[in-house]
Amino acid sequence: MISYRDATPDDGPMLGGLARATFLETFGHLYKLPDLEAFLAQGSDQAYAAELAQSDIEVRFAMAGPVPIGFCKLSNLTLPAEPEGPAIELRQLYIFKLWHGEGIAEQFMAWAFARAAARGASEMWLSVFTDNHRARRFYARHGFEEIRPYAFMVGTQSDEDILARRRL
Repeated sequence: MISYRDATPDDGPMLGGLARATFLETFGHLYKLPDLEAFLAQGSDQAYAAELAQSDIEVRFAMAGPVPIGFCKLSNLTLPAEPEGPAIELRQLYIFKLWHGEGIAEQFMAWAFARAAARGASEMWLSVFTDNHRARRFYARHGFEEIRPYAFMVGTQSDEDILARRRL
């Protein structure tokens, strides 16, 4: 049975481990080791703990018993986007592949939209890797419009992401 809970400032190590593991599972094969190590070092447990202490960061975990299997993170807008009104950013949404197709991403999106409304946002922005076709289809089904390319850095490697927006 899958349950959900909001992160607390004490969840930095859990979020850090989950973020690194799901990124590696999803994208690790795309990078040279030095670039991957540099990128993952930015997401240390301490860095995630510091993020969780910020008032604009919200994280929701999906749990299989005591084990975290996915997470969704929201924040104020940090992407180089041009919002037309108050905006929120869907910073990360990762789920271990074993748990894909179980409705977790749908639960996360419902939570994200509810939190955005509670925060008074009129737009939600995100970036998605150009070659992540599954994620791009998922976001399109949830009303996100692809706006323009965006350079996402992993170490010294620049990947093409796409900035996408959903009006709320």
